[in-house]
Amino acid sequence: MSGSTNLRRSLAPVLAVLVIAAGTAAAMTLPAAAATAATVSVNAGQRLATVPAEAVGMNVAVWDGRMNTPETTQLLAAAGMKLVRYPGGGYADGYHWQTHTVEGGGYVAPNTEFDQYVATVKAAGAQPIITANYGSGTPQEAADWVRYANVTKGYGIKYWEIGNELYGNGHYGAKWETDNHADKSPAAYATNLLQFITAMKAVDPTIKIGAVLTTPNNWPDGVIGPGDTMDWNHTVLSIAGPRIDYVIVHHYPYSTSEAELLGKPQAEIPAMTSALRTLIAQYAGTNAPNVGIAVTEGNSQYAVDTSPAGLYAPDTYLTWLENGAFTMDWWNLRNGTDCSKVTTIQGATDYNDGGVVSSGASCEPAANTPFAPYYGIQLMTKLFAPGDSLVQATSSSSLLSAHAVKRANGDLSVMLINKDPNNDVTVGLSYSGFTAAAGSPTVYSYLKNASGIGSATTGSSGTQTVPAYSIVVVQLHPGTGTSPSASASASASASASPSTSPSQGGSCRVAYVKSSEWPGGLVANVTVANTGSSAITGWRLTWTFPGDTRVGNAWNATVTQSGATVTAVDAAYNATIPAGGSQSFGFTGTWTAGDASPTSFALNGSPCTTG
Repeated sequence: MSGSTNLRRSLAPVLAVLVIAAGTAAAMTLPAAAATAATVSVNAGQRLATVPAEAVGMNVAVWDGRMNTPETTQLLAAAGMKLVRYPGGGYADGYHWQTHTVEGGGYVAPNTEFDQYVATVKAAGAQPIITANYGSGTPQEAADWVRYANVTKGYGIKYWEIGNELYGNGHYGAKWETDNHADKSPAAYATNLLQFITAMKAVDPTIKIGAVLTTPNNWPDGVIGPGDTMDWNHTVLSIAGPRIDYVIVHHYPYSTSEAELLGKPQAEIPAMTSALRTLIAQYAGTNAPNVGIAVTEGNSQYAVDTSPAGLYAPDTYLTWLENGAFTMDWWNLRNGTDCSKVTTIQGATDYNDGGVVSSGASCEPAANTPFAPYYGIQLMTKLFAPGDSLVQATSSSSLLSAHAVKRANGDLSVMLINKDPNNDVTVGLSYSGFTAAAGSPTVYSYLKNASGIGSATTGSSGTQTVPAYSIVVVQLHPGTGTSPSASASASASASASPSTSPSQGGSCRVAYVKSSEWPGGLVANVTVANTGSSAITGWRLTWTFPGDTRVGNAWNATVTQSGATVTAVDAAYNATIPAGGSQSFGFTGTWTAGDASPTSFALNGSPCTTG
């Protein structure tokens, strides 16, 4: 089961009576620690994902009396928040927007009405995401909300989700979510969801509507409830998959130690996204390539205010984005706390407050004081902007996470997260598809137990020291051989006329991986690596299936099939494969007798090695 209820429900009303205060201190300087060594390899030509406009998100709640203060606008903007969710987790399934009330006597703070929320979000440079009331609401109520927001007021709100964690409605034995429907089964949710979609899109067909799923490998994923034939996810997608725009999961990893928490992004997220993509491919039909993944709630759930959560926050955002989610929305901007649960973690006071800034409770710092996760999230503003490309970065150490971004202007930024609480790490950096300018780069850092982000011109493009339990972002400018204008020109030329020169196809390696498979279907990912000494400008990959696999929907390439022979052509934006770099694409497929993987590939007419 999601652990979100532990963070979100008990202390909301206390926020309304707290006094606003502010301020952060300068970043700390840590004493020198013993140094270990690690290497990081960055492949600037291996694009994992484009940074969506909605990538970095946050939750706010109607019980937070400070939701619409000027300080909130400043906090959201400074941390680069681009999507802000309302009206607040489980409150959504009892919240009636027209009366600004919550069924069952839920507390609603003054000055948290919908229009005020929208004004705050837009002033912060973000966009709203709304959770419509499924639990005690109706399709008509939701449609009226869309009409008011996008027709009457012209807010242009794009993202809407139908209900919060509805699998917690009692159908599986645990109940924390309001659901007044007599039938609380996943089939009932999916059937009613279609009615919400019909009513809401009749008002504004441009909106995107999301469906609530259980988080893969978390309760009640895989549980078949009374009277059901399949679990929640299979049931919901089998009914509603062809009509939804995105799926919704929440991620609250269970951890009992700092080390366990800090390993969760890499240990859990790739498998979760793979499972979701498999389900989408299985049930959404021709709509599958259009269905996104949104993580509309997440938190560390352990050491929530101190340095471990500060390291975890950007690591989990970036890992979700690298694996295909279009947003990750932290729970919560302000949350509140139980002062009896204050403790000390890694030399700092942890207030057990699930917010990223203080609620101002009696045991806490002044209201609006940022906690460690806020600074970890804010540091991502030094790493990327919407439209930049997340590229492959590989670390030699499990205690060092690495994430890299190719900026739209040709720069490269690298985030290094040292998960060792005791030792600095000296990192050797190497690059494919990018040559850094000479000189020391600008490095931004968030140090252990600091109260701010520091910056310095230090180290080199090839060597950086990352202090114990800290995060650094290294900003690199291109040197000779990585002119962004030259790259853009080559890409444009390639999209017009792909090269068929054997010199551009004979030095290549292809990895064909079935990321998921089930009777009659599969999802495959193909990576084309340039092992030659010069860039490939425009590519066409061909192969023959040994079985009867038929390609369905594809992404990052145009894929056609004639008999058993398949041709994949670049998507223009990924037409260039730098020397030492690679490009990837994927597709869904169907099969009857066998789906054996192809064993030989040709790039622009010349054979490639495999593996």
